[in-house]
Amino acid sequence: MNTTFLPRLFAAAGAAVLFAAATAAHADATLDRIKERKSVAIGVVINGGPFGSIDPATQRFVGWNPELARDIARQLGVDAELVQVQPSNRVQFLQSGKVDLLVASMEVTPERADILAYAPTPFYRVGGTAVVRKDSGIRRWEDLRGKTVCLSQGSNYAKPLQAEYGAQVKGFKSSSESLLALRGSNCVAAVHDATLVYPLLRTNPEWKDYAAPLPELIPSPSVVWARKGENDTVAAIDRIVQNWHRTGWLIALEKRLGIEPAQPLLPELQAKYKNAK
Repeated sequence: MNTTFLPRLFAAAGAAVLFAAATAAHADATLDRIKERKSVAIGVVINGGPFGSIDPATQRFVGWNPELARDIARQLGVDAELVQVQPSNRVQFLQSGKVDLLVASMEVTPERADILAYAPTPFYRVGGTAVVRKDSGIRRWEDLRGKTVCLSQGSNYAKPLQAEYGAQVKGFKSSSESLLALRGSNCVAAVHDATLVYPLLRTNPEWKDYAAPLPELIPSPSVVWARKGENDTVAAIDRIVQNWHRTGWLIALEKRLGIEPAQPLLPELQAKYKNAK
């Protein structure tokens, strides 16, 4: 045996242990750092409509995701720094430390849960739906087999579209690019969160020739995301989310923003948490 190798091996192992401990300590200190700098950076998706848009008069982020992000900051007792992210980069922004949290139209999937942490109490439930021309003849998800479907890069709808329905998916950096590609006949459908699609078709006359005739695809819980190992941060955020349900704040916000149809999960969770301590 090469005896000179053993000290190097033990030194490397010791360094790895120290590095892991330091990483864990760093991760667990996120909440402390938020308190120290008196601000929290939260990534939000701004894709238009009531869930996230830009006020043209003030250039301020408005809508569901920004409102939730600002209230998280308020309940933490710090300022809110809202950072616009896209489905294609939101995970990287969180992992790299550009943001502390994500309130970014990002539902729970096993793949995401493997690499990130999240507050387990959901604040919404969202599924995908397909925007198609009214004369497309598409009436079922199965009708997309072999056809090109546009969506956002990083979308959790890509997997079922390919595996279950045989669609050929084409990813874009943002939902707006995907929808423009649909308008340009680069795909037969664009699949996005129903919370984006329904208001678009209901309020924008430019989309009068389009419809969303399919049932929601894989409805999943929407949650606030953090980095792995940030247990204190996750616990603090989960208490805030439960308080939203307990007080009925989310139901009131949904009504104030004119979000339709109302999400049936919210009354269920209010009933669950209203008497909890």
